[in-house]
Amino acid sequence: MSGKDLIVDPASIDYSNIVADLEAIRLHVPQRDAMEQLTAIVYDDPETNICIGYRDLLPAASPDGEFWHSGHMPGIPVMPGVMMCEVAAQVCTYHSHCHDLLGCDVMGFGGLDKVRFRGIVYPGDRLTVVCQVINVRRGRIIAARFQCFVGEAIACEGEIRGVPLPVDKLPGR
Repeated sequence: MSGKDLIVDPASIDYSNIVADLEAIRLHVPQRDAMEQLTAIVYDDPETNICIGYRDLLPAASPDGEFWHSGHMPGIPVMPGVMMCEVAAQVCTYHSHCHDLLGCDVMGFGGLDKVRFRGIVYPGDRLTVVCQVINVRRGRIIAARFQCFVGEAIACEGEIRGVPLPVDKLPGR
């Protein structure tokens, strides 16, 4: 991927500027327990519709470990691609909900396009996700492009769509 295709230069990301920690993220992203995929948000700009967050993965030797360590590629634990996409979805959800872009309480996956896996993410890595909203139809759909990095190396990229979920019609609500 050429530098001109990057949403932001990963070398320019300031990890010391925490915009939202886990507790602040929880106000906007509903996933909990093993599905909580964000450690922090370090950039959130409603003017450019760019949001940057990261996930610090637990080391393989950690007693808690990631839920996929033992079963995904046994003996060679690598982060599943679908989990990289989930981290991207949660960064996009955070940004959309913070700025009320979609106009809903809960957003779900609407689709993935042009997703490419370009690198490996190992236990103990920091996965950084940069998202940029490219289209919004309030109340209907939001689309964003995303790029995932480990250091300055791209691990995954694509486009993601979110849709409002009818939480009032879901069982148990």
